[in-house]
Amino acid sequence: MNNNTMQITLISFDNWGLNKHIATSLEEQGHKVKHIDFNAFKYKYPTPLHKVQNFILKNLFKINLKNLYYGKEIIKKLQENKEVQDVILTIKGDFIDSKSILEFKKYTKKSIGFFNDNSYRCPKIGRVFSSFDEAYSFEKEDCQKFGLKFAPNWIYNSSNTTANTNTDFEYDVFNISSIDRRLPILMRVVKELESKKVNHKFIVYDKNHKPTNDNVTYIDKHMSLSEVNNYINRSKVLLDINRVGQTGLTFRVFESLGLGKKLITTNKSIKDYDFYNPNNILIIDEKNPVIPTSFFENDYEKIPESVYKKYTLEGWSDSVVFKNV
Repeated sequence: MNNNTMQITLISFDNWGLNKHIATSLEEQGHKVKHIDFNAFKYKYPTPLHKVQNFILKNLFKINLKNLYYGKEIIKKLQENKEVQDVILTIKGDFIDSKSILEFKKYTKKSIGFFNDNSYRCPKIGRVFSSFDEAYSFEKEDCQKFGLKFAPNWIYNSSNTTANTNTDFEYDVFNISSIDRRLPILMRVVKELESKKVNHKFIVYDKNHKPTNDNVTYIDKHMSLSEVNNYINRSKVLLDINRVGQTGLTFRVFESLGLGKKLITTNKSIKDYDFYNPNNILIIDEKNPVIPTSFFENDYEKIPESVYKKYTLEGWSDSVVFKNV
């Protein structure tokens, strides 16, 4: 933990409200923090011609008018800072043009980027990471590919205990995800749980989908983080299905850690983490998911406090924000 008061600006595309927890944690540690949430910046094409122009620029020149807009608006906000920042931490920098990211350095002693998507899904990461003084990724393969430093996601919903004592749950298993190539895997998990008579609540966001069946609830509007957490708190076990080409750990993993809940996951790389415990974490084959009912019968085993602390926001900021500062 850094005990000296620092001036820190957090820049993030906070569409889920997860990043604001970083700002709160840093403030609680005694630092002066500004959060520029560029998800709040709404870009509108001035004319229909600009929309056509953007299509051409994106496809031929890898330039996105929206990214340029975000960069300009962020720099306007940085110009309002009365003091040079000790650190500017940017999350989702692949939504900003590299020239603007380079300009961030005028306003800080150190510019840090953190990516919790991978370059397979977001190839622009490969074009902007070098614009930071230091860049981190939750994807170990990207760290090897680009020479980035590794940092996982973080626990944002930490309770005072790492073992959940609640025994009265409405659902045995909970998952929420967007409609994509993970849906067939989700439906195979549904079939397996149904065969074992295991109660579950699975929600899929699909703006074009209206009907709901007994196995999966489809929603056409994004659910707030507080609503998601309400379902998480009412569930015994969380289900995590990683995206194609991704081995970095999702927030579902850290939600389970933070609340001391068991986890079912398709991400085999979780075995490489020091908190992995087969009693708490069941790794399933996405093509043939087998979920024994015995997994639900044993209590969650509390992980060592020293391991747990590494994944809290304070531990995360020690590793990313304050390292080498």
